[in-house]
Amino acid sequence: MGKRDGIESPCVKICVVEPESRLCTGCLRSTREIAMWSRMSPEERRDIMSELPDRASKLTRRRGGRRGRMERSGLGRGSE
Repeated sequence: MGKRDGIESPCVKICVVEPESRLCTGCLRSTREIAMWSRMSPEERRDIMSELPDRASKLTRRRGGRRGRMERSGLGRGSE
């Protein structure tokens, strides 16, 4: 977890929102939480950060990039 302008943040600079869960795949916050982060109290931010580890299971696991697309389409290794 990093600090942004003196505010503790779980941001890891991997900002991709997964469409199904609506969570950022990097920090696991919702888009609303990200938007409101700088206006939240330190207690509110700590409460959210304590929930983040449990949110990882809500993400749909998919392999990204070219290799992932090839595997999902059946063109990856083992399909030859």
